Amino acid sequence: MESNWWEINPETRIDTPFLALYIDRIQYNIEHLIESVKGDIQKIRPHIKTHKLGEILDLYKTYQINKVKCATIAEAELCAIHNISDILLAYQPTRLKQQRWITLLQKYPNLVFSTIVDNLDTANELSQLGIKNNITLNIYLDINAGMDRTGINYKSDWEHLIYKIINLSNINLLGIHIYDGHLKGTNEQRTKEASDTFTQINDKLSRLEQKLDYKLNIVAGGSNTFPFYSSQKNVECSPGTFIFWDINYQTNLPEQNFKPAAVLVGTVISKPTTSTLCIDIGYKSVASENPLDKRLTILNDDKLIPISHSEEHLVLENTGNKQYNIGDSIYAIPYHICPTCALYETVQVINSQQDIYAQWNVLARNKKISI
Repeated sequence: MESNWWEINPETRIDTPFLALYIDRIQYNIEHLIESVKGDIQKIRPHIKTHKLGEILDLYKTYQINKVKCATIAEAELCAIHNISDILLAYQPTRLKQQRWITLLQKYPNLVFSTIVDNLDTANELSQLGIKNNITLNIYLDINAGMDRTGINYKSDWEHLIYKIINLSNINLLGIHIYDGHLKGTNEQRTKEASDTFTQINDKLSRLEQKLDYKLNIVAGGSNTFPFYSSQKNVECSPGTFIFWDINYQTNLPEQNFKPAAVLVGTVISKPTTSTLCIDIGYKSVASENPLDKRLTILNDDKLIPISHSEEHLVLENTGNKQYNIGDSIYAIPYHICPTCALYETVQVINSQQDIYAQWNVLARNKKISI
């Protein structure tokens, strides 16, 4: 049934809209990720922002993946709840987040936590918190590789900042963190740009390691540059979208060969004109930060074209010959799966028989779990 792999047994269906996850495809994507690093699982530190699901973390562990990256305290807490042994918060904690971070570390003392900084003031603040709470904090220096979102510019004298950080009390500098999500284009273009920048960063780091006489870790890249970093020595790769994939990456990263594993299921709720349908996948059900033509792709009919979108409604123009009735099902892949997943309290899990067999709570979509 691969040609219509998305179809769900109607006897197990729930009310729409809902987000369906296909477990056999998820497992394929994890196995393909491991193959991409030639079985070296220590090179993998997946970002959990895409799924925010404890069940996926449990699945990672069955493949011996025990290092992850996350962006929120809630995501970090979810990882701790599911006993992930090495958790990197790739988001510089400030003010109240610093105290929440300390509380999380105190609650789970047997796990390895780390976070990022890009300036001496924040590093000093964490040092003082470490002293006050009698705890040593693991950190990475966040390097700005050209995205200009966070980090210290890779062309600057960031080595000097590292010297200052390693002398702070109750701080353990583990290495550097690089995210270059701004790199677009073909695989060749992305690889060249990532390589040019990384060569400069790595050369500086190598000289620094010789002076310090110890090895620093490198956590680098996301989905766009995963093929490049997966081939580099002593680099942990942190793609996230691989787990579900989406239309954006299926279109723009065709070389990676992951399978879409998350599908939006909707229903035709009205036929306002002879050539249009209205379905129930509105703003509140799919990530809508992109233009209308880049929000979702209809799986079961490529002749259905989005022409209008609002909170609870999506109007499709039917440019083909297939006729639809009110109540018919529509299946779609989102253009951007990460914020789409965050719109759902629960997801429906589909087995190889096309049945919904489980429901998972998207617990880390919340701003807070308990801390």
